[in-house]
Amino acid sequence: MARSSNNAPRIFFPWEARVGMRRWSLIGRVRPALAVLAMIGLVVSIAYRERKASGQRRTRATLLDVRHAVEASMADHDGGCPPSMEEVARLRGTQGLPLDAWGHPLELICPSPIEGNSYDLRSAGPDGIPGGLDRLE
Repeated sequence: MARSSNNAPRIFFPWEARVGMRRWSLIGRVRPALAVLAMIGLVVSIAYRERKASGQRRTRATLLDVRHAVEASMADHDGGCPPSMEEVARLRGTQGLPLDAWGHPLELICPSPIEGNSYDLRSAGPDGIPGGLDRLE
């Protein structure tokens, strides 16, 4: 019995098997791998950004805490600057110099070079270079 040839176009649904080595290798293997790699890249990108932001938040909280200790010291000394950061650490009730989130000591400049400020309290930032572009004040 002879087979009739059907030249009508056939619609393939995603769950139907497709014939051909090229289509099998490209669609069946590469697309899920690319999706997994894209998800991993997205998670790594978000984690890097969040880690940087959490360090900034932690450093800003430390700066605020040290600021209160500096202002308390200035109130005790009639507006004079604290003699050292060790004095500020003593007022905070901690031992050692106050550190930012990256392990660098905070910098107290008293009197401030900026007009109108009595002192400057700074963190060198993640790179540890004083006065760098990523510093926190």
